[in-house]
Amino acid sequence: MGIRMPAKRTTVRDLRRHNRSLLLSKLYFDGPLSRHELSGLTGLSAATVSNVTAELGEERLITEAGLVESDGGRPRVLLRVDPAYGHVAGVDIGETGVKVELFDLTMNRLATVEHPLASPRPDAAAAVTQVASGIREVIAESGIDEATVLGVGVGVPGTVEQGAALRVHAPTIGWKEVPLTDLLRAEGVELPLFVDNGAKTQGQGEMWFGAGRGARHAVIVLIGSGVGAAVVTDGTTYRGSTSSAGEWGHTTIVYGGQECRCGSRGCLESYVGAEGVLSRYRKARGGKSTTGEDEQTQFAALLASAGKSKAAAKVLEETAGYLGAGIGNLINLFNPERIVLGGWAGLALGEEYLPEIRRVAGAHALAHVFDQTEIELGQLGPDAVAIGAATLPVAALLDQGADPRTAGSKRGTAA
Repeated sequence: MGIRMPAKRTTVRDLRRHNRSLLLSKLYFDGPLSRHELSGLTGLSAATVSNVTAELGEERLITEAGLVESDGGRPRVLLRVDPAYGHVAGVDIGETGVKVELFDLTMNRLATVEHPLASPRPDAAAAVTQVASGIREVIAESGIDEATVLGVGVGVPGTVEQGAALRVHAPTIGWKEVPLTDLLRAEGVELPLFVDNGAKTQGQGEMWFGAGRGARHAVIVLIGSGVGAAVVTDGTTYRGSTSSAGEWGHTTIVYGGQECRCGSRGCLESYVGAEGVLSRYRKARGGKSTTGEDEQTQFAALLASAGKSKAAAKVLEETAGYLGAGIGNLINLFNPERIVLGGWAGLALGEEYLPEIRRVAGAHALAHVFDQTEIELGQLGPDAVAIGAATLPVAALLDQGADPRTAGSKRGTAA
């Protein structure tokens, strides 16, 4: 006899929140829409739609957006989410620098600042100082009132332990149990904070606004200095038991292979991440370094050398092969309808080698599964992590049907 779990009691408050969330989300992603269209798309009664939209209008979360002709009756009023309701910030803490961007509620970019980090193993305190400074700078540059910022989303190059006290674990850059929100508070950041893995924030950005839009089952991969992935199934990012799912870069591609920054050997990251690729290229050239001040310029120089350097061509062809095999593994494991290749190094490599990456993926994936999978380049460019991070406070607003400044979030929020 099975164990009967107690049924969850749905309260009037739960129902109200659900209806607000449903209508707000529909208007955010598919608006402008009329009340009649909202009723048909959501299954809510005309009376409920009228009541909830009136409430959202009073709170200035939604606004009128013109009229549309109706069948034989008066023109219907179109509604949309009001971009001026508030602002959101997105932060990308990368291994080479910090990027902070400010957006209105519908993700129109208002300001951007970038700060380089002195080391590919940046001290957490130094990174936090740059983040806090960047937040102040974008607010000042845009001329907005800080009180209008709904929250700050932060993408980090590691796993985020979402517990009573948020901790970031990023062994590849030397971070262990970093209390990121506490450090940001100590730097004077008082806005609501939402922290997640950078590959997952990129994934959400691409699913909302980029190459993942319209897919229910997708894998969004990030290749920069390191490597990660966001696995989206039935529209939801798979997080695992402690939110560390998606560490695709630390799956083994070569048993006993070259050493990875994480301390293991043969990880995919050590073969397709920019740091690993450049290391293999230096080794192929007898230790001679690539020209360029940082990894991005060095990687660009490597790609530019492929036409005249056999060593460069071989390293890049091998990299495309390893990446294709790694994508083949994703296809076999998750059966996605779409794989999106992103991250600054992934985009640079994909622009030149996407046909080869697809060919190798096809050779390593089950044929009937591969035939059902699209492999595309990300559409949000090198800003994808920051854009995706900025969607975290927006997601809290849509999920809760309420302003995150007055309601806690289940994911990555500091009170």
